[in-house]
Amino acid sequence: MTAHLVDVGRGVRLAYQRLGDPEGTPLVLIAGLGQQMHAWPDGLCRLLTERGYSVLRFDNRDVGESTHGTFPPPSSLDFLRKRWHPAQYELRDMAADTIGLLDALDLDVVHLVGMSMGGMIAQTVAARHPQRVASLTSLMSTTGAPRVGRPALSTWRRMFGRPPRTRDEHVDAAVRMFRHIGSAGYPFDEAAVREAAAITWDRDPRPAAGVGRQLAGILLSGDRTRELAAVTAPTLVLHGDRDLMVAPTGGAVTARAIAGARLHTLTGMGHDLPEGVWPTLADLIDDHIRTAATRSTDAPKR
Repeated sequence: MTAHLVDVGRGVRLAYQRLGDPEGTPLVLIAGLGQQMHAWPDGLCRLLTERGYSVLRFDNRDVGESTHGTFPPPSSLDFLRKRWHPAQYELRDMAADTIGLLDALDLDVVHLVGMSMGGMIAQTVAARHPQRVASLTSLMSTTGAPRVGRPALSTWRRMFGRPPRTRDEHVDAAVRMFRHIGSAGYPFDEAAVREAAAITWDRDPRPAAGVGRQLAGILLSGDRTRELAAVTAPTLVLHGDRDLMVAPTGGAVTARAIAGARLHTLTGMGHDLPEGVWPTLADLIDDHIRTAATRSTDAPKR
């Protein structure tokens, strides 16, 4: 997969891809914890470009071909004690990376779609830089509020197992994880999971350190509910009813935290993007963006 690298400030470079007509409506897709840009499947991206969007997907810091941290990731004991390295970044830093990417690509105002941790980053961008966000779609994400949107205990145990040491171990671990957190209401495509996991390893061998630092960034950011009151962009919250990574309560609290947000629950969907849900997601995102554009046009001029 061919990607471009760009300096987004503060010593961080992000790898990115632009898909579709460059003159189309700019739509930015932000991936989740430990995920690279191809976590947004080519087929889903194609459905979006066919609807007239210029799609931007990228590797967040600490994954793929983007800049990786040089400080050690937290240990299991560090997570238990909530003891973080002095250089540990937060979600607001990853949001600043996103804004730096938009600046580097001369994208003034965009539509944001983020899934899981990417939803948290997108929420933070919309709260801190409202003038840059035309609409927000938060997918399978949460606010950081305690006791909601948490992984199932069975998921936590899988997250803190021994990191894979080889490509084959990594691919097999991805299959086990997505069988667990994937969409029970849709067929499980093991071949697609294996292919995506292999690409992930080939672009960034031994990704566990980056995942650890990203997870620490989420936990260090804490409860962002109060910050989300600053979001002014029209917001759509999407969540599956079978999600074992971010419990559906995460979607509910996100919709409550953002004024005017609309919550849509996807029946049978877990914490992945199975092919069967792509047309529905593309339609929901497209309808939301078009509705947001209409509201903007109808708004009284100041």
